[in-house]
Amino acid sequence: MRNRTAYMEEPGTMHIREIEVPQPAEDEVQVKIEYCGICGSDVHYYEYGRVGDYIVDGQFILGHEVAGTITKTGDHVTSLKIGDRVALEPGIPCGKCEFCKSGKYNLCPDVRFFATPPIQGALQDYVVHPADMCFCLPDNVTTEEGALVEPLCVGLHACRQGKVEPGKTVVILGAGCIGLVTLLSAKAFGASKVIVVDLFEKRLEFAKKLGADYTVNAKEQDTVKAVKSLLGKEGADIVFETAGAPKTIYQTSLLARAGGTVVLVGIAVESDLNYNFAQVMGKELTIKSVFRYCNLYPLALSAIANGTIDVKQIVTHRFMFDDVKEAFDCVIEDAENVVKGIIEL
Repeated sequence: MRNRTAYMEEPGTMHIREIEVPQPAEDEVQVKIEYCGICGSDVHYYEYGRVGDYIVDGQFILGHEVAGTITKTGDHVTSLKIGDRVALEPGIPCGKCEFCKSGKYNLCPDVRFFATPPIQGALQDYVVHPADMCFCLPDNVTTEEGALVEPLCVGLHACRQGKVEPGKTVVILGAGCIGLVTLLSAKAFGASKVIVVDLFEKRLEFAKKLGADYTVNAKEQDTVKAVKSLLGKEGADIVFETAGAPKTIYQTSLLARAGGTVVLVGIAVESDLNYNFAQVMGKELTIKSVFRYCNLYPLALSAIANGTIDVKQIVTHRFMFDDVKEAFDCVIEDAENVVKGIIEL
């Protein structure tokens, strides 16, 4: 078996070489990766070598949105078998800390997460992973859709954090992949009106196709004025920031109504940012943040399988593994048109 692996040796570079095929421990499975989504964090690492306080040091393998087929099982694995198609939840928590024991394992301080320095990613032919973090795909869910479960879980967790429910009005800043899975999730949760804001008209047109009630082009309109003209001067019940841009993060408190909720989803390259806390205090806003997700893979797979959420709609660009550098360059250079890129291995 060949194990082709894509290494980023420094920002902006990518080289494919073969490494040894990993063998599963007693409670692990070996998976032939078939699809790997290109996440915004992957792009930040590729372009800048860091995301917030996470800094790449040395050669690095990207990729954490993956799905594939089990090719070998560890001696103690009974819940999965060779040939099962699975989506891999990319974080491996310790299982012992207070956060793990309370169900919030995404906050585990010792979690090992694909493509989060110093842990290497899954952009390779074969990986090993704990069996209990691999989820079987229903027969009517494709392996490509399986790789999209990971970003969908971010959108579902964001809506859970924001307590989206029927009748709520929602603003989503950013119409990239995470903005759009938040849109799909908000609609599934019953939001009555969803406004999506972005700089690129093509992305906004895409958002309309996915169910946005209104869109605002931030290049051509004043975002705050445009949103309030659509929702009234009070603003939105819930504002999601998914772009990770200092300007849109700043705008969240201006867009939320009194007593409303701001959910910070996007991660900025910078660690320190300006924010209008006078608005927060004056409106008694609730600020929530999103760090990955927890306990959502089964829900996401069920929503895809029963047709509640059609996640495959977000994929706009597909690439083959041999073209991995071109894939990342395309996502950066053609940001206006690329909503979601995915790599087939």
